Amino acid sequence: MAIFLMFVFCGFAPQALANDNGKQTGRLEGTVFVGDEGHQSYMSGTKVLASDGPVQFKTVTNADGKFVFVALPPGTYTIEASSAGLEAIQTIAVQANQAVQVPLHLRPTQVNTSVTVNASETDAKSSAPMEIINEKTVRDAPNMNERFDTLLPLVPGVVRGPDGHINLKGASSTQSGSLVNGANVTDPATGSSAINLPIDVVSSVHVMSNPYDPQYGKFTGAVSSVETKTGNYEKYHFSIQNVLPRWRNRDGHIIGIGAATPRMTFTGPLIKNRIAFTQSLEYRFVRTPVNSLPPLQRDTTLQGYNSYTQFDLNLSSRQTATVSFVVYPQKLKYMGLDTFTPQPATADFHQRGYQIYGQHRYVTGPESALVSQLSYKRYDADVTAQSDDPYQLLIDTTNGGFFNRQGRRTYRLEGNESYEFSPRHFLGTHQMRAGLNYAYASYDGREAFLPVEIIGVSGAPIERIHFTDASSFNISQNETSWFLSDRWALSQRITFDLGMRFDSDTITGSTNVAPRAGFLLALTNDGRTLLKGGVGMFYDRVPLIIPIFKELPNRTVSLLDTNGQASSSISYVNQITGGLRNPQSTSWSIALERQVLESLTLRVAYEQRNTSKVFVVSPTSNGSSGILALSNYGRDSYRELQVAGRYKLSRITLNSSYVHSRAYGNLNDPSLFFGNYPQAVIPPDARARLPFDVPNRFLTWGDIEGPWKLSLLPVYDLHTGFPYSAKNEFREYVGPPNNRRYPWFSSLDLQVLRPVSLHLGERHLHMRAGFSVFNVFNHFNPRDVQNVEESTLFGDFFNNAWREYRGKLVFQF
Repeated sequence: MAIFLMFVFCGFAPQALANDNGKQTGRLEGTVFVGDEGHQSYMSGTKVLASDGPVQFKTVTNADGKFVFVALPPGTYTIEASSAGLEAIQTIAVQANQAVQVPLHLRPTQVNTSVTVNASETDAKSSAPMEIINEKTVRDAPNMNERFDTLLPLVPGVVRGPDGHINLKGASSTQSGSLVNGANVTDPATGSSAINLPIDVVSSVHVMSNPYDPQYGKFTGAVSSVETKTGNYEKYHFSIQNVLPRWRNRDGHIIGIGAATPRMTFTGPLIKNRIAFTQSLEYRFVRTPVNSLPPLQRDTTLQGYNSYTQFDLNLSSRQTATVSFVVYPQKLKYMGLDTFTPQPATADFHQRGYQIYGQHRYVTGPESALVSQLSYKRYDADVTAQSDDPYQLLIDTTNGGFFNRQGRRTYRLEGNESYEFSPRHFLGTHQMRAGLNYAYASYDGREAFLPVEIIGVSGAPIERIHFTDASSFNISQNETSWFLSDRWALSQRITFDLGMRFDSDTITGSTNVAPRAGFLLALTNDGRTLLKGGVGMFYDRVPLIIPIFKELPNRTVSLLDTNGQASSSISYVNQITGGLRNPQSTSWSIALERQVLESLTLRVAYEQRNTSKVFVVSPTSNGSSGILALSNYGRDSYRELQVAGRYKLSRITLNSSYVHSRAYGNLNDPSLFFGNYPQAVIPPDARARLPFDVPNRFLTWGDIEGPWKLSLLPVYDLHTGFPYSAKNEFREYVGPPNNRRYPWFSSLDLQVLRPVSLHLGERHLHMRAGFSVFNVFNHFNPRDVQNVEESTLFGDFFNNAWREYRGKLVFQF
């Protein structure tokens, strides 16, 4: 593949370099307006930015809403106009000796469909580290599960951990924020992201590890923000894909269906230029194999559907609105399946969820706006078992039915108001914004645990865990937040982002103050060298499984003699020690970006986060009595040094990065033992490398316009293997925890697409056809390890992610 990329580069480079060396220029002009056809208002005094990488040109519109850039070097420019919470973004190619006309229609920022920057490129206007996966990458990148979250590892510092969860910038899934169009979509009970969208409606995904903008809160790690596409106000569009199922191939034999994931999306005007409608439907039946198990007993089965409905409204030249409704029920059968946990010992996970969302934007002046937002999220989940047989942990396998049963009924009602003030001029320009947020969340649940036995190397039981009767609980929480921010442009070369956020909730009964400050400095007059950085404080939410901890069933742990009788027992009582406080992190970052050549941009960045008051669970005992304590005594830290570059020619874009990082902290996250898939044995808490720690990672991906209208997008990921701990037959740590590692992970994925047009009488059928290959070189990437020292398989790795092929055919009308 490397030879192929070099061949493509050599073929395209001479023409691109010839363009770079030319001195001729082009002209770009246009108008900025709001409203629909026949009711347009042209916006005077609107800021317009034309950028090609770090190279930027700025102007403002005149009284007729017109702007013009003269003497632009040839290139591909991102044209951005912004005013009072509205913006318009287009990507335009400027050629020598040509004039380009660009009409810019201001629309709500949260639902903008335009492409801003490429993935793995930071937002040049932001002082905080921000990475954006744009619409083209969402559409064309190789994507095993065809979900937007599986694309997040395209961002440096984001990995899919050994448990399958996405870890943003060294944070667990429960420490990160998750937004869709600005609305919180996490599960109120666990704090993890809990929404499924058809990927066809996703416009872009932002990852912000240290957002110095105080509108972002209720997390201590990082935040991912998804923006959906705006419906089409003028024409009808319909697409359908994945109409053919994939067969299940087991050892060379076709046995049933492996996956069926048809998707369709419709968008168009209900009232032209007034109301646009979008409807996307997706059915998912997916079998995912654990390749180390017998052929017909190796699949987890996911079955569900996702529906997304959106209305975009142009109410007037000053008012726009968006209303959406998403439904995402699913059933995951054999959750927790791995080499050492066969299907009969796994759990089934059922979820039923929906969210209603509305947003209204009112432009109160040329550069001021009021944004109102309201969302209601319902999320119910159940965990059941395959049988009620006694659950037994053996050295090399697991017997019986899963030991946990739970039912959760949660909902959250959340409202947000924010106002962007007109710029004020005092020692520069101040763009101020203020906001207020209120959320009410409720959790009604039931939890039961059945007995667990640990079977030793002798084949006899050596430990038994009993639990008290099932318990039921109900809890609610009120949260209030408010913030004030100021983007202070001291001069054309330096901008400060200053802000303060206040958070309070009824669980902790406290009010937390989070100051933040960032800066953006152009070190050179040409704008090609940028220095950015900042520091800020962040406070996390309190998931509702935390305050009900003491109401969960208690446990008794008994050691057994050779006759299977209890030789000693410890009865543990669930207890919250030290009260409950909001986890707190302090983060800072600094980055230097330089456009070395017209087509080459480099970035060196460092960021660090220290988190305190982290929730941990740990058992302590004195004789026959003990306490299973939940406390805020945990701490973790993350450090990241990143070197990244982007090489962009006329028909090829290459992105490469190296990240050296360290994620370290307490291991006993409560979600491991009381979340969706609890572990039966709770060891004493320890501090070590976190399970998703990756000290070294090389990531390279490209977007190539090849010959014969082929579009190629290869992704190569190479990183240190995840850490794991050696344990004895009692599942106790042997030696320092997480001091061993999986082999290095290496995978080259590739997707190839080509547009195809068919003429059917007077109609035209447009298609995109192609294929994907995952793990092209079939590198050994195991997902399971035998970590019990007494096993004859100790240290062996299993469940390799084999090479896989996928076809792709998209019909567009």
